Amino acid sequence: METKDIFKQGISRRDFMRKTTLAAGGGFILSSLPVGQSAYAAGNDTLKLAVIGCGGRGTGAANQALNADPGVKIVALADLFRDRLDSCYDTLAQRHLDSGRLDVPEEHKFVGFDAYKDAIALADVVILTAPPGFRPAHFEEAVKAGVHMFCEKPIATDAPGVRQFMDAAEIAREKKLNVVIGLQRRYQNNYREAFKRISDNAIGKIISGQVYWNDAGVWVRHRNPGMSEVAYQVHNWFYFTWLAGDMLLEQNIHNIDIANWFIGEYPVSAQGMGGREVRTGKEYGQIFDHHFVEYTYPGGAVISAQCRHQKDTFSRVAENLMGARGTVSLDSGHNAVIRDYNGILRYEHDGFNDPNPYQQEHDELFGAIRRGDVIDDTDYGAKTTMTAIMGRMATYSGKFMTWDEAINSDAQLMPDYVGWDMEPPVRPDENGFYPVPVPGVTEPH
Repeated sequence: METKDIFKQGISRRDFMRKTTLAAGGGFILSSLPVGQSAYAAGNDTLKLAVIGCGGRGTGAANQALNADPGVKIVALADLFRDRLDSCYDTLAQRHLDSGRLDVPEEHKFVGFDAYKDAIALADVVILTAPPGFRPAHFEEAVKAGVHMFCEKPIATDAPGVRQFMDAAEIAREKKLNVVIGLQRRYQNNYREAFKRISDNAIGKIISGQVYWNDAGVWVRHRNPGMSEVAYQVHNWFYFTWLAGDMLLEQNIHNIDIANWFIGEYPVSAQGMGGREVRTGKEYGQIFDHHFVEYTYPGGAVISAQCRHQKDTFSRVAENLMGARGTVSLDSGHNAVIRDYNGILRYEHDGFNDPNPYQQEHDELFGAIRRGDVIDDTDYGAKTTMTAIMGRMATYSGKFMTWDEAINSDAQLMPDYVGWDMEPPVRPDENGFYPVPVPGVTEPH
């Protein structure tokens, strides 16, 4: 998809915010479905589902989609690797094969870089859970086909990808397609209840805060015998910036999104630091194992975002926000606490029995399709992705970054052509180590 002239010429922060906000108007729009999709709202028709990206997240999302609506039937699977596709199918078959709702014959199991196109062509709804670098192209194809979608975060790994996604999102709105983005805290009760109270001025204007994703880290996949360089990088995708965007974008995005949501603004600038202290082996590709970013917002709020993957260190995945009259503390364990500065408890949410937000996303997606409503999460999905990318640009380079510089960046991490015969964006040196960003030397990307 060719980007529009407004992006080729440069887009200001004001234009970017107006472009997305006026088009979307928030995360939920009540509307009528197009005539061609109105049959879905009857409640007794089959919704054909395709899964693009059959790893653990895709498998889990597919199961949640099947649990959300009895009329959902999986008709196609697509992945770059046949073993991942087979694992997904086998896992889903244990629960759903006998019901007839896993209906994926061999000819509907697609493998390769173009597999997503074949799968999308068979579907009414798609799950987009391939590595994030592929997301803009997959999203664009789904919009072209006119299908509803669950789209995992982040929506891109670079600014050109965000711009590509935004252009496709405009068409998705015109087609009145449902798009749920996998920032599931927006679908989690403790966050929703706390947000209501913050919106009612429970703590006054937010002036500062800290958001965390500090834990021991995630999986690492080693190179199999005979595996090409491209295949290895896609296999071990979390550790390559062109595919995952680094942990600040791939994980800390959840917490950054809460700051953006509760403040009601998106930052104008970022500065920060990061590096590799522990996770330095060649199997960890090119990404950092810690980041610290200071975001400044138009209204003066300053938010510190920190993420770390280091074993035997302080672990925390949570958000603390300070307002003029009190504080709110939240975490993914379904808790929310609001206190004033005298220490008096103003609100507490213990959501032990709350719905699973990963399931809630799909319940609301398929509910909207059946009712003829439209959920559109593309606005905040794009803006929060760009917020995290701006932070990475600051930590990789060590430079102060403005929003306008970040969104207009020509630093393209994802190649125009992807295939097994492509030249990989990065290659290891003679000892098997990949180039790692050096603050003060590396240009922002």
